[in-house]
Amino acid sequence: METNYNNVSFLLWYNSLGENMNSFIKSFKQKNITCGYLYFYIHLVTEIACFYFLSKVTGNAKIVWLIPFIYDGLAFVPQSLIGYINDLHPKLKTGLIGTILLVISYLIHIYLDINVTLPLVVLCLGNAFLHISGAECTLKASEGKLSHSAIFVGGGSFGVISGRLLATTSINPILIVLLMLTMIPFILLADTYVDYSKKETRFNYSNPKVSPYLIVFLAVMVVIVRGYMGYGIPTSWNKTTLQTVYLFCIMGLGKCLGGILSDAYGIRKVGIISTLLAIPFLCLGNNYMLISLIGVMFFSMTMAITLAILVSVYKDRPGLAFGFTTIGLFLGTAPIFFITITSSIVNIIMITILSIACSFVLGKIIRSEKYD
Repeated sequence: METNYNNVSFLLWYNSLGENMNSFIKSFKQKNITCGYLYFYIHLVTEIACFYFLSKVTGNAKIVWLIPFIYDGLAFVPQSLIGYINDLHPKLKTGLIGTILLVISYLIHIYLDINVTLPLVVLCLGNAFLHISGAECTLKASEGKLSHSAIFVGGGSFGVISGRLLATTSINPILIVLLMLTMIPFILLADTYVDYSKKETRFNYSNPKVSPYLIVFLAVMVVIVRGYMGYGIPTSWNKTTLQTVYLFCIMGLGKCLGGILSDAYGIRKVGIISTLLAIPFLCLGNNYMLISLIGVMFFSMTMAITLAILVSVYKDRPGLAFGFTTIGLFLGTAPIFFITITSSIVNIIMITILSIACSFVLGKIIRSEKYD
């Protein structure tokens, strides 16, 4: 009798596992998912160009902290305005404008003997335009799914580390310019997946029982906390270039999985569970790379989730909604340039408290399945 019970339990578990795997695989075959893959590459190249440039010009120790701070401010903050303008004029070719600006920034820096400020500003604006292009395209093409924008966002982490590594070589920067130009056909192809006749996105993940203004405020606060915590994660194990590569690749993978798993198993479930699961791995992984990387992967999943919540409020303003997330990231990372917490215990306490608070907030502002 007990044997039969065990067999039935195993069959039920096996069937459930098969259904879960089928849901996961279907996430990779969604309508217009190619748009997300195209912008994964575009985002990858954008960050390669930006972080190659930043890594090269910060060789001057006197400005080593100031340039990244200016970059974060000029690349992140204007995206809400650019996104709002793009929402009003959806056929504005922000991707092509961004590519042109990136190329111009490099040409100024290479061929004109002037201060780094001008090419840096142009580079930042190019980055901002390309981000809005990716957000607008993937959000509008996704029909309310998270995978498309999550895959797009995930490409950035791979680009950041690739740009830093290329900056350590003697590669001619003109080759980076040529790499930028390869984005143009990808941008034009991705644009074909967008139906401009549709005025609103189909995102519907915000809790109808909570004020939309409160949802926006709390979602941005979660982004701010995530931005700040990202710099406070204890990673004493990270001592080699290869280990840094692992760290950034896992960050990118986590951002992608946040959207993919949400489409497969539910945004509310993934948002809460991933935030809570990250806590023990981040707190205990200071000296253990594998444990820490698992925590980083879970921690990175909320990026696509907070974006989906904001777009659910601003259904006809996806560019503006995306801009709110980048403002949140800037506000979260800005204190790091002036205040550094060196105590591991303090970091662990902060990670625990802030993660629990974020999971609670996500549980409140995300739409419950009973409303579907």
